Amino acid sequence: MRSLRKLSLILATVGRTNELHRLFDSLATQTFNDFEIIVVDQNSDQRLQAILTRARCLGLLVRHLWHHPPNLALARNAGSNIATGQWLGFPDDDCWYEPDSLTRIMERTQQADAPQGVICQWVEQNDMHPAGLLSWKRSSRFRDYPVSSITLFMRRTLIRDVGGFDGRLGIGQWFGAGEETDIVLRALRTGAVIAHEPSAKIHHRVDTEHDPRSQVARRSALLRARGTGAMYAKHNLPLWVIIRGLFSPLIKPLAKGHVGAEFKQGIAIALGRLTGWIHWYNQQRRSRKTP
Repeated sequence: MRSLRKLSLILATVGRTNELHRLFDSLATQTFNDFEIIVVDQNSDQRLQAILTRARCLGLLVRHLWHHPPNLALARNAGSNIATGQWLGFPDDDCWYEPDSLTRIMERTQQADAPQGVICQWVEQNDMHPAGLLSWKRSSRFRDYPVSSITLFMRRTLIRDVGGFDGRLGIGQWFGAGEETDIVLRALRTGAVIAHEPSAKIHHRVDTEHDPRSQVARRSALLRARGTGAMYAKHNLPLWVIIRGLFSPLIKPLAKGHVGAEFKQGIAIALGRLTGWIHWYNQQRRSRKTP
């Protein structure tokens, strides 16, 4: 029988190589070491073999799982299904941890309120919040602690109970984001305790290279916004939350006097949220009509 671990890190990856070295180097220096890394390889070649060999030479327990076709949410589910850890984390292949990150996360899991999820701090976002607990009310209004998949740690049993990540959401899908928001909302609906622990810090570059004047940037914003629109319909959010979400991308640049590129990007975001909301709502209606 495979020995159980306190923590399994589910690393879904495709296309990247050099960035993985930084992540594995940071994991090799962790002050907490009762963890395994499940690399869910979505590449069609052997590009990761030398990298994984090096990671094992660093003393890391690395397991390798192939997954095709590429789908970030489903790849994470596949890794979760074979994980032995009581807790699961979901690093990106281009993030990295501070030496005490995992220690602080696991210490938080042992506190008296017995959280079933822990959200840590994404350093580069510069969006500091005090420690506290997430709530359904604030999260369903997009007014809670910020959640990203790289900062999300959950009990394996909770992920199992809520059904894992939704494969219709995320990078590469028509709804180009929202899979981590969705799983947190589903967990909060069950009454799960999810804590924010700012002392546990994770690094990930914030993408600022896309010029808002470019069509590429507007296209990327539209795809991500479709995922937000899907949240409106999937979780039956209040109408005022939806209206605010549709108009705020337009009002904010106008309030700043930006009537050019930023306003055009705001249009892309508003359009993405609207089409995502309508498309998901129509899918739900069709599914209810299907015998």
